Amino acid sequence: MKIEITKDSIIGDVINNIPGADKVIEKYFGNGCFTCPGINMESIAFGSAMHNMAPETIVNELKKLVENNNGS
Repeated sequence: MKIEITKDSIIGDVINNIPGADKVIEKYFGNGCFTCPGINMESIAFGSAMHNMAPETIVNELKKLVENNNGS
């Protein structure tokens, strides 16, 4: 299954579908995301704006994680 990650991807979906994504989210957003009910509605772009980050930074790191998990 190919997972497409964009700045519009929902944070909760990314965490649930990509092994190790929780570590990337925690690295950039802290661990508050994991107890926030918005995690299932908010996009990477929204989280990035809330944490004053560029969404591309997180998206690129998540894409590398997917590539590594797929053995590419």
